[in-house]
Amino acid sequence: KALILLSDMFLNSIQTSAVTFGSAIHACEKGAEWQVAIILFAAMGHVSMERNTIIYSSAISACEKGVEWQRALVLLANMEQDLVEPNAITYNAAISACARAAAWQNAFLLLASLGLASIEPDTITYNAAISACA
Repeated sequence: KALILLSDMFLNSIQTSAVTFGSAIHACEKGAEWQVAIILFAAMGHVSMERNTIIYSSAISACEKGVEWQRALVLLANMEQDLVEPNAITYNAAISACARAAAWQNAFLLLASLGLASIEPDTITYNAAISACA
């Protein structure tokens, strides 16, 4: 439904924004439509629309839902190129993506890298890392 509304905006020449795309990516994340979320995320780059931490986190979380942990890690790495600071939510989504795919080594590497990024792990961070061990 979110994509239909986004399409209607384009058809009616209504200006879109990062908030519009972010909302659509978030809706795709919640609807387990990771491929569409990534397409929308990429479209933002093609039209030079700024992607912020929230949008990156939603895209990474969408990858987690689709068990696309490698793609999630690529997005996390790309944040540096876009000069976007990750936060605990971003790392939690990436660690959860690794956990869902049983990529526990990568989950632990991300957990260890939090200190380098000056981000404090929280309960969700540890729960996600523990889930990677299952």
